[in-house]
Amino acid sequence: MILYGRNPVREALRGPRTVSHVWATSNALREPWLATAAVPLVDAEPADSIARRCGSDAHQGICAEVSEFRYADASELLGGEQPLLVALDQVQDPQNLGAICRTAESAGAAGVILPERRTAAITPAVCKASAGAVEHLAVARVRNLADWLDTAKRHGLWCYGAAAGAELDYRSVDFSGGVVLVLGSEGRGLRPRVAAACDALVALPQRGRIESLSVSAAAAVLLYAASKDP
Repeated sequence: MILYGRNPVREALRGPRTVSHVWATSNALREPWLATAAVPLVDAEPADSIARRCGSDAHQGICAEVSEFRYADASELLGGEQPLLVALDQVQDPQNLGAICRTAESAGAAGVILPERRTAAITPAVCKASAGAVEHLAVARVRNLADWLDTAKRHGLWCYGAAAGAELDYRSVDFSGGVVLVLGSEGRGLRPRVAAACDALVALPQRGRIESLSVSAAAAVLLYAASKDP
């Protein structure tokens, strides 16, 4: 996998993945963290060559060859002490997935759960959108999200789905204990079976003229409302 962007490459060097080769422009080579990193090969390369190598103009002068992203075991995430987890139902936009992962990692969430189908995977674009946060965040994939939510409830976790128009205001929810925040794709929201698998559906109050927040913005509000004190 070829990662691109300064934050994704820097965090990959700090995380568990193997970084085998870095290509950088002369300006990017001046980054102090790159000078001290233990990388087998670091080569200078012009910006247009880096863009061709990584397939994006958003490379910020650097890209790196890294090992494939290793997904976590979804069942192991349920074994933590009162974990805060995020489950995403068919969120297909890499920018939204990356932004949610960035907030989840910053808020101290234990992990993110993705369905195996019809959902964005952890790609270089997602790594870039997360500013490298995925290198430090457990992300798991499950075959059937509704079934996994049922398993989470049997482990004592409370599952709260975000749904526009739900009667329960998120500010009235007690997020203590283990919690799974469940968010659906923009436009469609949660699929009926996923919504039915939640203990409750919660809404964010809308005082403006637009119908809803983006899924990444809604995730940020709910994550910090439910975040656990250190």
